[in-house]
Amino acid sequence: MSNKSNEDLQRQASENTLGLNPVIGLRGKDILATARMVLTQAIKQPIHSAKHVAHFGLELKNVLLGSSELQPEDGDRRFADPAWSHNPLYKRYLQSYLAWRKELHDWVEESNLSETDTNRGHFVINLMTEAMAPSNSMANPAALKRFFETGGKSLLDGLSHLAKDIVNNGGMPSQVNMDAFEVGKSLATTEGSVVFRNDLLELIQYKPSTEQVHERPLLVVPPQINKFYVFDLSQEKSLARFCLRNGLQTFIVSWRNPTKAQREWGLSTYIEALKEAIDVIIAITGSKDVNMLGACSGGITTAALLGHYTAIGEKKVNALTLLVSVLDTKLDTSVALFINDQTLEAAKRRSYQAGVLEGSDMAKVFAWMRPNDLIWNYWVNNYLLGNEPPVFDILYWNNDTTRLPAAFHGDLIELFKSNPLTRPNALEVCGTPIDLKQVTTDIFCLAGTNDHITPWEACYRSALLFGGKIEFVLSNSGHIQSILNPPGNPKARFMTSDKLPADPKVWQDASTKHADSWWLHWQAWMAERSGKLKKAPGTLGNKAYPAAEAAPGTYVHER
Repeated sequence: MSNKSNEDLQRQASENTLGLNPVIGLRGKDILATARMVLTQAIKQPIHSAKHVAHFGLELKNVLLGSSELQPEDGDRRFADPAWSHNPLYKRYLQSYLAWRKELHDWVEESNLSETDTNRGHFVINLMTEAMAPSNSMANPAALKRFFETGGKSLLDGLSHLAKDIVNNGGMPSQVNMDAFEVGKSLATTEGSVVFRNDLLELIQYKPSTEQVHERPLLVVPPQINKFYVFDLSQEKSLARFCLRNGLQTFIVSWRNPTKAQREWGLSTYIEALKEAIDVIIAITGSKDVNMLGACSGGITTAALLGHYTAIGEKKVNALTLLVSVLDTKLDTSVALFINDQTLEAAKRRSYQAGVLEGSDMAKVFAWMRPNDLIWNYWVNNYLLGNEPPVFDILYWNNDTTRLPAAFHGDLIELFKSNPLTRPNALEVCGTPIDLKQVTTDIFCLAGTNDHITPWEACYRSALLFGGKIEFVLSNSGHIQSILNPPGNPKARFMTSDKLPADPKVWQDASTKHADSWWLHWQAWMAERSGKLKKAPGTLGNKAYPAAEAAPGTYVHER
């Protein structure tokens, strides 16, 4: 595979990972119902349909005569090969496809469907037309070149990959070679030990790498929907190593991968497990409280934990960092297109019947939300070009999915439905109602400008729910790059502002732009809130909680 195409796959992978939105209620029958609605509309509006057929005919005539000006959108890498623009046959093939796709979208847009049905129609037409893109066929010029260069071997390799995926991957193109990495050997290699374990989590304490450490420790809470080692993926992009180099006593939670036997674990169960972990950290470090970092659903869990601590008058968390976490769940994305009370209840019922929601099922649903990036890219790479799936650590981690217990999935669905964290005392956890405005802890909230999974405006609205001092930072990155953002990237930028107006766009317009990674800005923020420096401990754990298995522990290996 050329370096260029490999880089493209890696870039798109980075932008589309960690996107397993656990509340998606997308069902095949909803897609089919929308397709039926679109077909019925064609019959209901014959004059409107005939007008668009005639216009399509006119555009086809222009294509055949070579006078069409249709061209793919800027940055559409599927048609980057010069043959699509220079070869007359290829150019006409591509323009015919673009004319057909445009006419279908125009027809839906100009029909008398409601706004919701129009948007659903666009989504279904998009699914169909992207599947039938010329680049996905054997006529793809890159595939033909490869076929002749390899004497036909690329086609045989592609068929072999297809057969493997039909047997082992539910018919979806593999995004990564899962044999290329090993957790604990090539990923998650920072030195540390499990110092505590309960049914839900292993608590990993990492070995300090500086002679002095800050008194107040940091506890990192990953999403329940992926393995924790996104924070310790490789040496150069490990947030864990960055924290250690900056004198932070670093602890990370490794969640257990639940089975249907754990179907009753809900949000309160996870919060109780975290409370135990915090007490252990306090006992080991001698600090009276901790700083915390939560990402995605881990951010929801830590925010609810802070609300609970405030309700019972406990001050065990000094400062909280939220990475790409949405607490105000009013989302305006394609995810929400097919979501209503009926689909959410159906999703809840399915997971209760199974006991868990499978991470691999969520990954499939999400792939169909972004088919070009997460399906057809790999279709071309693996089957048409005959390449092996890419070897890429982020993709390996993203495919190393975990399950969600039915009760927790149900809790997340309820959060999505009624948005209770935006209202005082509307959510109850561990027997106490929560009011985030009463939480006066300092908050550092990070979002990404290109994040379509947890849109930055929703993260901004979520930050404003707290009653303490808020530092909102906007990184020029997507969802996963927001977390994996080590210093030194020449393209990295972030924005900050002292003021927090209600409107996120007003905040953005008034913000100051900075070069490099937000990690450095966060490091300074953390240093102010991590207490004095003291001699680093010589051993991990203590007598009551001795160091056991080496990091990354045992729960991370449960499939």
